Amino acid sequence: MSRYFYFIGLVFLLVSCSDDNGPGYQEPYIPGDTDDDGIETPALSDEELLDLVQEQTFKYFWDFAEPNSGMARERSQDDAYGGEAPNIVTSGGTGFGLASFPAAVERGWISKEQALERLDRILDFLETVPTYHGAFSHWYLGNSGETRAFSEYDNGGDLVETAFLIQGLLINRQYFSGDNESEESVRERITSIWEAVEWDWYTKGENVLFWHWSPDFDFQINLPIKGWNESLIVYVLAAASPTHSITEEVYTNGWASNGNMITNRSHYGMNLPLGPFYGGPLFFSHYSFIGLDPRNLEDQYANYWNQNTSHTLIHHEYAVRNPKDYEGYGEKSWGLTASDSYAGYAAHSPTNDLGVITPTAALSSFPYTPEKSMTALRYFYEELGDELWGEYGFYDAFSEEHDWVSDGYLAIDQGPIVAMIENHRTNLLWNLFMADEDVQDGLEKLNFNY
Repeated sequence: MSRYFYFIGLVFLLVSCSDDNGPGYQEPYIPGDTDDDGIETPALSDEELLDLVQEQTFKYFWDFAEPNSGMARERSQDDAYGGEAPNIVTSGGTGFGLASFPAAVERGWISKEQALERLDRILDFLETVPTYHGAFSHWYLGNSGETRAFSEYDNGGDLVETAFLIQGLLINRQYFSGDNESEESVRERITSIWEAVEWDWYTKGENVLFWHWSPDFDFQINLPIKGWNESLIVYVLAAASPTHSITEEVYTNGWASNGNMITNRSHYGMNLPLGPFYGGPLFFSHYSFIGLDPRNLEDQYANYWNQNTSHTLIHHEYAVRNPKDYEGYGEKSWGLTASDSYAGYAAHSPTNDLGVITPTAALSSFPYTPEKSMTALRYFYEELGDELWGEYGFYDAFSEEHDWVSDGYLAIDQGPIVAMIENHRTNLLWNLFMADEDVQDGLEKLNFNY
């Protein structure tokens, strides 16, 4: 999985990297505090708390964006990656941030004009960086536009990161539907980027998509994209492409392994149609579903609302039962996914549990478990807020067992918080993405009901 290879930075320095006006900073609120007159401050309502968390987290993609490109920085710690971190921008993480631009406009954090101006800057960058048969690399240097290798053989196209980026761009293409010059230009430019991706080329002529290609190392990594994981969106977009579409056989034989993707596991009395034991890290139920609406999504292999809801409930129940007896686990504090930890970056799950809770896991699960996610949100903010809450929302992860809190943020963890909370509240991103005619064509080609 692409998330498994990140490295952790050790020191966090908050920097504001944008000249654009954006959401205002708000100090953390702890219920029961008193103001200067000694009057107790009333608790925030659920809606007020969701407003605060979404807006504060969105600042990572607005105020903290790399200034030249407008793209999202991979992570916040300046000294990470040998000091290159301020310039390393992420394609997939940028896509997650872009997906919430419509929510930012609708909620008044930024104006439509500001959003279009930032989109222009990002599109300027994407139109000039190296691409690899239309696909984008995992990382670029925002100050120069050069590809920054993600690993030894990964210095070319990354089809999964490209899909996350395209998902965000198509949400904006649908939202900015006005007949004025600015919105027409944004739609045309997004369409050109979308139609340039050669999804079918990444099959190597086989009935499966491959994750990476490098001009120096070709397909040496040789990693087929097979389910179940975070990559359903790759196959939907590949089928949806009006210019470089894959066949249904690529989905059936590649992604679904001719039906062998189905595992039908059961944990705590809950059926889990797909995936490894306990469902794997929770990002499996988030990344593809920033745009894809799982509520009525079904094919011959699974009902994806049932899949994602069971996955989330199983993780919650695991934390409640807490078989490793970690400090802090329970009804109020739960959620295992890939993130930083006291021991470095790790793909946390019930089968790889290091005692680390990652806020994005529970918060990005709001559509599936709204009450349980709100309980976690209140615990994170009201009881751990002094330690866990910062300038761009909740820090990446924490461990009460090891008395550890991350010193920074990752784009791929912050983005789903804003997007999935918005889908829970208004369905906005789901409605936009699912209204795209290309997306509809792809789903129908793959015989989805939606």
